[in-house]
Amino acid sequence: MTDTTTAQDQIRQTVSSNDVVLFMKGTKDMPQCGFSSRVAGVLNYMGVNFRDVNVLADAELRQGIKDFSDWPTIPQLYVKGEFVGGCDIITEMTLSGELDTLFTDNGIAFDTEAAKKIREANE
Repeated sequence: MTDTTTAQDQIRQTVSSNDVVLFMKGTKDMPQCGFSSRVAGVLNYMGVNFRDVNVLADAELRQGIKDFSDWPTIPQLYVKGEFVGGCDIITEMTLSGELDTLFTDNGIAFDTEAAKKIREANE
């Protein structure tokens, strides 16, 4: 088994065993880039229980997640094993209400009032 396969297996296991996963630079408590900080901030503010995976801790994982999703940038959000998108997509989905719908449709608990406040603050 190659190192790439190992990283792919680890990613597959992580996204399949957690309802919401954010592959990011840093951690949800200490993001290491602005884009990761924005997505983690939205999820934290909305009270979403999510698994954070710090891609800076492992170069194979950092490349592996890009290969896994065929998406070139970090952060990457997964919900119920499905790739949702990166920072720009999550920002747009948050402001349009699509993220609320995605969470509701997948049985993910979140604070609807917090989601509304984000939208109101960005009108």
